[in-house]
Amino acid sequence: MKTTVERPNVPQTPSPGHGNPPVEDRRHMIRRRWLTALVIVLLIGIPAGYLVISAEQSRDSGRVKAAKVATDGLQDGKPSKVQRSIYEVPLPKGAEDVAYYETNNWKVSRLHMRFRTTESGLSWFLHEVGTSPAALEPGRVTIASADAQTVRWTFGPDRAWAGTTHRQPAPRPNQDITVDLTDPSAPVVYVVSTATP
Repeated sequence: MKTTVERPNVPQTPSPGHGNPPVEDRRHMIRRRWLTALVIVLLIGIPAGYLVISAEQSRDSGRVKAAKVATDGLQDGKPSKVQRSIYEVPLPKGAEDVAYYETNNWKVSRLHMRFRTTESGLSWFLHEVGTSPAALEPGRVTIASADAQTVRWTFGPDRAWAGTTHRQPAPRPNQDITVDLTDPSAPVVYVVSTATP
């Protein structure tokens, strides 16, 4: 008959990976924290830096455009029919030396336009705007200096100026009109039409 031999209970040491995790080495912990901080800085810093650079480039682009306008002044050619309709600035048939410039912001929009026409073309233009040749006051320049500087217009004392201002109830635009009548048969019209939203 076989007898079973009881084995004594021997405490076993836990194998690696079982039981309580080993205490983290202090250097490893500091390194891990630095790595976490670096990742956070990169995740936040790179997009923020990109936004700053993008904003600066956009501001520079605006400065370049403003400088270009200051250098080039008006754009040669006619404003589109849509622009002329919005600002209520008609253009007589056969008008020459036509040039324009439009400015927009959230407060106000302006169309600057210059053209040479005939005596009858000037009369037609003024009637289409809603005024008449009789409204032109001799010696009066109605375009504000800030608007003139935008497109580098100068209204010197050596020309025969006449001007009028045509006001309309909002939201329709207002027109400041100044005409060079030095040669009455070929007047040069300067107009700034201002629209507010």
